[in-house]
Parts: sequence; structure tokens; C-alpha cells
Amino acid sequence: MMRHGHGRCGGMHMGPGRWGDRHGGHGGWGRERGGGRGRRRMFDGGELRLVLLKLIADDARHGYDLIREIEDLTGGAYAPSPGVVYPTLTLLGDMGLIEEQAAEGTRKKFAITDAGRAHLDENVEEVAALMARLAQVGEMRERTDGAPIRRAMGNLRQVLQHRLTRDDVGVETLLDVAAIIDEAAQKIERLK
Repeated sequence: MMRHGHGRCGGMHMGPGRWGDRHGGHGGWGRERGGGRGRRRMFDGGELRLVLLKLIADDARHGYDLIREIEDLTGGAYAPSPGVVYPTLTLLGDMGLIEEQAAEGTRKKFAITDAGRAHLDENVEEVAALMARLAQVGEMRERTDGAPIRRAMGNLRQVLQHRLTRDDVGVETLLDVAAIIDEAAQKIERLK
């Protein structure tokens, strides 16, 4: 499992089995790590600024702490890249909404200012919606990433690779396999 090291695209990191293979998935939020498949981004415009500001208002934090907190809120399904977070923190500082506190080692810790609190108060509904969006991603990840489902999907992948790479596989076999998978998909869709 990768954390925050490589495969960044569009400032978004996705997790294995969470919304895909940690770096590009299905049903996700935009240009995920390693994929950039054209889905919409998790945050547009100033939304990430508001999320970071809200998290800093809750507790003074380092940039990496903010990345980890967002990842935790989404159950590991999403983590903004440092290449997006740190410039956003600089912008929030330039706007007078946050300020640096005494550094702990090489890490800068940020705290909200009075202007930052006022800005959050002006945008309270949008902030609540953004935090709800993060929670929803986490809930979806939890529902769709159960170990039994991962195991079953892995079994299916292995069987397909083994069976379909044999020399004696003809068009009829391919159609039969597709029909079985389609039938399973229909049964899953009808589950309550």
C-alpha cells in the first residue's frame, strides 16, 4: 500500500480496494493517483482551502497531519497530495486566515486566526457539506471494501486469468464466461 509518495495526479490519492487500486479506481472523485481517468475532483476551487481551514480550526496541525486527517476521514479512500496541500496552506497564510506557530523540528504547525474563524463562520454551510462529503466517501469505502468482497474479486480475477489464457479458449467459452459474469452482476444488483 502506498501512502503519499508517488503517483500523484490532480492532487488526489486513492486507496487500494477503496475506490480502486489506491491510485486509480472506480466510482472515485477525479484524477486519482496513477490513473487520472477524468472523473471529477474531490474538491473544486476553494473547497480544499475550507476543509484545511476547518481542520486547523479544530486543532493546530502540520501539513502532513492535515493530509493524514483527510485520509482518515475518508477511511483511506482519499488523501490530497502534498503538492496541493502545501501551496494551499501558503495561500491561507497569505490571506491571513492561518498563521505559523513555533516549528516542531522541520515541520511548520499552523493555527487559525480570528480572520480565519470569521471566514469559516461566513461559509458554515459549505464547510458542513464538504465535511459530510468526506464522511460519505469514508462510509462508501467501508461498505465497498469488505475483506470477503476483495477475496472473491481476487478469486474471480485469478480464475479468469488462468482459464482465459489457455490455448483452447474459443469464442463460445468467452461468451459463456461473459454470460456468467453478467448473471452474477444482475443478481447482485437485485440484492436488498
